[in-house]
Amino acid sequence: MAIRKQTPNGPDGLPTRDQILAFISASEEPAGKREISKAFGLQGTEKIALKALLKDMAEEGLIDGNRSAFHRLGGVPRVTVLRVLEIEDGQPLAIPDSWQPDDGAPPPRLRIIEPRGKGKSAQAALKVGDRVLARTEEAGRGLIAHVMKKLPTRTEQLLGVVEFDGPGKPWLAPVDKRVRNAVAIADLGGAAEGQLVLGEPVSKSPRAGLKVTEVLGDPLAPRAFSLIAIHKHGIPFVFPQEAQDEAALAAQMALSESAREDLRDLPIVAIDPIDARDHDDAIWAEPDGAGGFRAIVAIADVSFYVRPGGAVDREARKRGNSVYFPDRVVPMLPHVLSGEVCSLKVGADRAAMACHLTIDAEGRITGWRFTRALVRIAEVIAYEEAQRRIDAREAAPHLLNLWAAWRLLEKARDARDPLALELPERQVVLDAKGKIAEIALRERLDAHRVVEDFMIAANVAAAKALEAKVAPVVYRIHEPPSREKLVTLKDYLATFGRKLALGQVITPGLFNRMLKDVTDEAEKALVMEAVLRSQTQAYYGPRNAGHFGLALGSYAHFTSPIRRYSDLLVHRALVDAYHLEQPRPEEREIPATSGLSDRDRSDLARISDAISKTERRAMEAERDTIDRYVAAWLAGRVGEVFDTRVTGVQKFGLFATIIGLGGDGLVPISTLGSERFAHDEKRQVLVGEETGEEFAMGMILKLRLAEANPLTGALKFEPVDLPEGAGRIEPRGGRPYDRGPKKAGAYVQGPRGRPRNIRHQGRKR
Repeated sequence: MAIRKQTPNGPDGLPTRDQILAFISASEEPAGKREISKAFGLQGTEKIALKALLKDMAEEGLIDGNRSAFHRLGGVPRVTVLRVLEIEDGQPLAIPDSWQPDDGAPPPRLRIIEPRGKGKSAQAALKVGDRVLARTEEAGRGLIAHVMKKLPTRTEQLLGVVEFDGPGKPWLAPVDKRVRNAVAIADLGGAAEGQLVLGEPVSKSPRAGLKVTEVLGDPLAPRAFSLIAIHKHGIPFVFPQEAQDEAALAAQMALSESAREDLRDLPIVAIDPIDARDHDDAIWAEPDGAGGFRAIVAIADVSFYVRPGGAVDREARKRGNSVYFPDRVVPMLPHVLSGEVCSLKVGADRAAMACHLTIDAEGRITGWRFTRALVRIAEVIAYEEAQRRIDAREAAPHLLNLWAAWRLLEKARDARDPLALELPERQVVLDAKGKIAEIALRERLDAHRVVEDFMIAANVAAAKALEAKVAPVVYRIHEPPSREKLVTLKDYLATFGRKLALGQVITPGLFNRMLKDVTDEAEKALVMEAVLRSQTQAYYGPRNAGHFGLALGSYAHFTSPIRRYSDLLVHRALVDAYHLEQPRPEEREIPATSGLSDRDRSDLARISDAISKTERRAMEAERDTIDRYVAAWLAGRVGEVFDTRVTGVQKFGLFATIIGLGGDGLVPISTLGSERFAHDEKRQVLVGEETGEEFAMGMILKLRLAEANPLTGALKFEPVDLPEGAGRIEPRGGRPYDRGPKKAGAYVQGPRGRPRNIRHQGRKR
């Protein structure tokens, strides 16, 4: 390496940090202390000082290397703390947690490689806001990071409500039911008492308190409960302007009549919930003259408008799916697509992916064909109205044909014997002002089953059609229960005197027969819940493992591309496999093709895993919001006594559900009495060690509602007649100033649990 003598202008005759970085960057090979000393003409003690300076620069992350050679890392240390900024295709992208360059340069983005493990060694997937200690390295043109350790989420924003204590000090009462205590606020950031805010720690010290970073408004206002869930789970809910602009442009694309099958004359109908915001599926059927039916399942052709690699596509991949709350929808696609041109509206010409099905007299699907079509929906009917017309014998011929075709599909489904768990679903009904009008259990109608069975038939056809072309498939996979869960179920059923032989082939029909044998409704509900707990969680993947619950060998989601990215990928795969590409759009800003991208084709596992995670995120957010609405509904009834059923038994207490409403709450073990209770995990029972009193799954108890917190969704119950020595429910959100010294026995505890009047002397040597 040729070295040109340079003049140092730092203190003590040393080069400045910028001079060293400029020299290292210009060097054709890693530059060590010797090369730097020679370049700047350093001698004697100056070399010693340079060694210390280079060490400091390495620790600061300005350079990276060993004792003999350095190279510039762009400000990222070899080992550093990173904060996850976003998740792209399931891979976390992070930035340095404390990025403060002198020149104001934007932080570098690093791709995080998460450690892989199975069983107990598996780690939860990283999410936005997580902090990790990671080892960084250069890879091609970018930087990657290998996770060494997940760190406490001190910089993760905390969602809560501003409160003031007696002396006027502000506190943040968290809305997460898992966090019991309030946190001191050091910087209100303009927030007022009672407002819902986001806050983050001021510094590393937990005693420094929080600073408010965003004021979200009234926590009990209409639509606030879903807003809490959106922020808590990190759900993207604002579309970038680039995506909105591209969506508006795509919405103007002309449909090619010559390249599409014309189905506009058929009376195709959409049967949906009465409050549906979009309509992405519609159905039609007519007898084939041989005891069977010809049917069409028409699905919104989202792949025509959302092209791979575009701005809308990138945003849809991040979201993975739409999220449905009682008061709003966080859509996967901008409204101009999801609620307008993609939605199958009455009387409007719409682009559709049509699945033509041939149904024989036994309800078996004997043939299928996929086309890109033009449809004009004849009617959008609510489930309840469709059912009313059928029951009142007022249905038009096309509706009667759908029911007749469904009866055949039902016959085939019964022969298949899929898992039949009819579990109640809570429905929150809001009034025009966004306030709770009613919380009820959703009614299950034949109209729901009609649509479901047509959709299942189309999903199966999509999977098999792609398999026939040896094309990539994003399967919807539901694996059989694991042996570990089956053993747990076997032990639990034994407490009812029922047997589950593990040596036989486990099928959905086995569970169905088990449930049919239970005549007592209370016991049936318990067995049904136990069977549900034994099931694995469904997920998306490119390698088929069947769908246990539906008793199907091949299954893929095809019928909801407006709200699920998985379905959009299946549509794109069908476009490629069956040569359904449309003419290139005139709008040059829109990607030319609508099939699978090379990126997805080469690695469907990555995106399948990512959308499985976003689906779980959406389910948790939706469940949290329902819990908050139920708690708000019950907040005015604290102190009332309810009939409840025990749905869970843990060593710390019971979980009980209000019969007929579904509100789940905790009965802390401290409220059951002063005696000790042993937890029998196999029998799912708490047993009093002195009295032998038992609390078991399925018991009907009269309990008093002691707490209903709309902000957290937490419910707590206590026995109507508290046993002697039982503790009352403590108010949530306690602050240090609310609590006096904690007494234990005759002495006052210190911070480490020792008597405060006894000093710790240390171990004698």
